[in-house]
Amino acid sequence: MTQVKAKDRKLTIARAMAESIAMEMREDEKVFLMGEDIGELGGVFGNTRGLYTEFGSERVKDTPISETAFIGAAVGAASDGMKPVVELMFVDFFGVCFDAIYNMMAKNTYFAGGEINVPMVLMTSTGGGYSDGGQHSQCLHATFAHLPGMKVVAPSNAYDAKGLMTAAIRDPNPVIFMFHKALQGMGWLGTEKEAIVNVPEETYEVPLGKAAITREGTDVTIVGITSGVHHGLKAARELEEQGVSAEVVDLRSLVPLDRETVIESVKKTGRLIVVDEDYHSYGMTAEIIASVTEAGVPMKAAPQRVAYPDIPIPFTPVMEQWALPSAEKIVKAFAKMKETEK
Repeated sequence: MTQVKAKDRKLTIARAMAESIAMEMREDEKVFLMGEDIGELGGVFGNTRGLYTEFGSERVKDTPISETAFIGAAVGAASDGMKPVVELMFVDFFGVCFDAIYNMMAKNTYFAGGEINVPMVLMTSTGGGYSDGGQHSQCLHATFAHLPGMKVVAPSNAYDAKGLMTAAIRDPNPVIFMFHKALQGMGWLGTEKEAIVNVPEETYEVPLGKAAITREGTDVTIVGITSGVHHGLKAARELEEQGVSAEVVDLRSLVPLDRETVIESVKKTGRLIVVDEDYHSYGMTAEIIASVTEAGVPMKAAPQRVAYPDIPIPFTPVMEQWALPSAEKIVKAFAKMKETEK
């Protein structure tokens, strides 16, 4: 996809998200915000900064700590023609409001025979790496992608974050917008510098359901989303030193899922590694591998996946870092593939 040209104006993902929301709020008075600490504080992860000052408490609503209440209220508002953008502070908290998300937000259009749309965005943080324990550190991409009725997007950089948020707000369907905490540009969470990129001042959309080739290569395809993309890019640079040309695919969206771009890449390279900070079993990694094998793509070696082991996320820093995906694990996965070819 051809990107909109940007001046030398680099933004963090947090700033890009806030900018997109502000632009849509200026254009459409039906767009409003709800969530915990999204008002004067500007969101724990910075993605609503400045919005309360510009739009006030009528359109930027700080809520009590009751996810079921405010997500349920957002479903009602969306069904009545409004366009709420709601923040679930940590994706791990979905358990207390799952009925509002899956039995209302995702299904109401179906229940209404297509007569009622639910144009709302549920943005939520994912990811660990900073020792916040098992209740604040999961990704859970597959949990939401598995459930029909919702679109699911997850940006790896600020350009995509702005364009995907704009597309999500304008979409007539409910969209889950999953942003990784380590990519937000918040120093205390750690900052991935490659997520901070040039972002145009004007409004634009990044289509939901279209993957991006972030690095071209010929020897192996590395597929990821959010943090997995950056691990893949780092691994590609290490592999290049070994004479290996790695292609990196950023899915950007889990629902819709751009299987075609992945399949065409693997047809070219003949090898596949899938990276995800979500759990190893029953996840996005398995879905991508299944999609490629079901398409009958000939491969030179068995596909590999680099994902979070099927364990609760440890609090202890050493154990958490041991469990997280990394560029080193991707390089080792490629070495394992080469061993099987001999």
